[in-house]
Amino acid sequence: MVMALEIVRIPVLSDNYIWLVHDVASSETVVIDPATSDEVLAEAAKRGWTITQIWNTHWHGDHVGGNEAIKLATNCRISGPKAEADKIPGLDMALGEGDRARIGAFEAEVWDVPAHTAGHIAYYLPQAGVVFVGDTLFAMGCGRLFEGTPAQMFANMQRLAQLPPETAVYCAHEYTSSNGRYALFAEPDNADVKSRMVKVEQARAAGEATVPTSIALERATNPFMRATNVVELAKRRAEKDDFKG
Repeated sequence: MVMALEIVRIPVLSDNYIWLVHDVASSETVVIDPATSDEVLAEAAKRGWTITQIWNTHWHGDHVGGNEAIKLATNCRISGPKAEADKIPGLDMALGEGDRARIGAFEAEVWDVPAHTAGHIAYYLPQAGVVFVGDTLFAMGCGRLFEGTPAQMFANMQRLAQLPPETAVYCAHEYTSSNGRYALFAEPDNADVKSRMVKVEQARAAGEATVPTSIALERATNPFMRATNVVELAKRRAEKDDFKG
């Protein structure tokens, strides 16, 4: 039997994306970072999918806000970061570096990627060629350093950059336009950024999403992944925090 995952984008709030991941063979369905519950339950019902798990990447309310209502409705199992276990509503399975999560026959490697929050994790599914990164890596951007350091984020960027270039990157927000404007400022001579931004602005004008992205695209256009050392990443993150372009 051919292994296949269906991944559905659910836009909620002002710019969040919840990801609904369905394994065709097992009929299992995982929700990644449910900010809300009603939209998730409605989308699963529309497709005839039964939600069996929630995978959280970190504790922020716009990633765990739907946990308890979805669990109450479906009796699903909730997995999330071990280092933030006391902040994850309804947590059943605490995960950290080297642990595994499964959906059907697909195995996800759990990576510790602290910086945005102290215990942030990511889920990498090599068989499917996808990684769910929460608020660590964005299209042409990275998460703010609320609880971590530039050194941690630099290490995260370097690690993610080593994934196969075709790996699809599923982040949790539609930040690409603003990130791209900063990327043009940070690397004004980067032709790949200029070309990408034309496509991004066309997509957004048409009401289309710009994620998932890919590791190859981020290697070419993401000023944080392209930072050559911790000092450069720290400088760029501080600039982006105050950037008004």
